[in-house]
Amino acid sequence: MRKTLIRRLWSRKTLIILLVILLPFLLLSRCVMFRISDEKAAKSFENFPIKPSFHYYKCKLEGQHTWKMHYVEIGSDTLPMVVFVHGSPGSWDAFISYFKDSTLLKKARLLSVDRPGYGYSDFGHAETSVKRQAALLAEVLRLNKSSKLPILVGHSLGGPVIARMAMDYPSLVGGLVLVAPSIDPALERKEYYRYALKFSLISLLMPREFDVSNREIQAFKHGLVKMLPYWKNIRVPVTVIQGESDNLVDPRNADFAVKMLINADNLRVIRLPNVNHFIPWSHPQVIQQAILKHLAD
Repeated sequence: MRKTLIRRLWSRKTLIILLVILLPFLLLSRCVMFRISDEKAAKSFENFPIKPSFHYYKCKLEGQHTWKMHYVEIGSDTLPMVVFVHGSPGSWDAFISYFKDSTLLKKARLLSVDRPGYGYSDFGHAETSVKRQAALLAEVLRLNKSSKLPILVGHSLGGPVIARMAMDYPSLVGGLVLVAPSIDPALERKEYYRYALKFSLISLLMPREFDVSNREIQAFKHGLVKMLPYWKNIRVPVTVIQGESDNLVDPRNADFAVKMLINADNLRVIRLPNVNHFIPWSHPQVIQQAILKHLAD
C-alpha cells in the first residue's frame, strides 16, 4: 500500500513539475497566430496598384454543421484561376507575397483559401477527413470564370488536399503543383505525443491552430490510405517540388508521386538540393515558374 501511495504521489509530482515547466511556454504560445485580419492584410496592399478582395461562402456536408469558409482573391476574373492551399498549421496569407507578384497577376487570377479550422474558416473547428476538406474547398473552384480550368497549388498537408480535389472533382481541376507534399502513408511518422496532447490539460493551453493541426494530423495517415486507389485517376498535368533536406516531410514522397501518378498528363518532379520544407518562402521563384509553366501549357 505504501508503494502504491508513493507511485501516486510521484505521478502527481511529475505532472506538476511538467506543468510548471511547460506553462510559461504554453501561455506565451497562445499569442502565436497563424492568421492575419482582412483589415491588416488590406493595409499591406495600400501602395500596390491591384487590391485583394475578401470573401466568405457557406457549405454544408452531409451530417455536419454548415461551414463558413474564408478566401481571398486578387486579379481579373477573366484570367485563368490559380488556387493556393496552405499546410498545417497555417492560413491563406502563407501565399500573400504571391499576391504581389506582378508577373503572376498578368497571367492569372489568384485565390488563396483558409482550410477548415484555420484563419477565418470556422476557426478552431477541426476537420480531420481529407476527403471532406477537399469537398469544402471544391466550392471555390466553381468560381472560375475563365475558359481554362484552375491550377491548384498545395504546400505540405495542402498537397494531399488538392490531390484529393483532383481525384473527386476532375472536371473542375486543370493542374496540380504539389510543394513538399505529405502524400505517402508509409512515410508518415508515428508521433505518439500527439495523442497525449489531445487528451491532456496541455490541449486546453495550446493555440487553437495547434490543436486543429494536432487533431487533423492524427487522422491524416488514414486519409492517405483511403486515397491510394484513386491516384491513377489523376490525369491532369502535375508538378512536384521537393526539398531534399526536408526534415518535416520525407523527400521520398516525391518518389511516391512518380510511382502513383501513372496517368498524369506530363508529370514533372523538381528536386531542390539542400532545401528544407519551407519552399513557399525560401524559393518562391520555383513555384512561380511552375505555375507559369502550367498556365502556358
